[in-house]
Amino acid sequence: MEDARIWSFEESLWTADAEHYRASIDDECLMVLPQPPFVMSGQQAVEAVSSTPRWSSVELSERQVKRPQEGLIVIAYHARAEREGVQPYEAHCTSVYRRLAHEEWRVVQHQQTPRLMAHPKA
Repeated sequence: MEDARIWSFEESLWTADAEHYRASIDDECLMVLPQPPFVMSGQQAVEAVSSTPRWSSVELSERQVKRPQEGLIVIAYHARAEREGVQPYEAHCTSVYRRLAHEEWRVVQHQQTPRLMAHPKA
């Protein structure tokens, strides 16, 4: 998968509907997210995402792509996601994709570390 397609795919995981998310996450996926239960399997993550509003926009920066072996892609980036009525969310993230067949990829790992916002001094 070429870099432009990787980033388009990753952005879609933040903004697309639950059905797209369900089709993109491997059953064997493990995720670490900043909310209980924190560590989730693929199906737990799909269920959690299905019951939460999707982000209306996301900007991915500090992008890095590694291909440690054929059929495996590792990415890292900074995300800034927004939707109406809530504070923007920022996190440093990683995802790992594995190829199942020609042009068919699934997420097998995802992790988010929320960015700590500096508090103004009183």
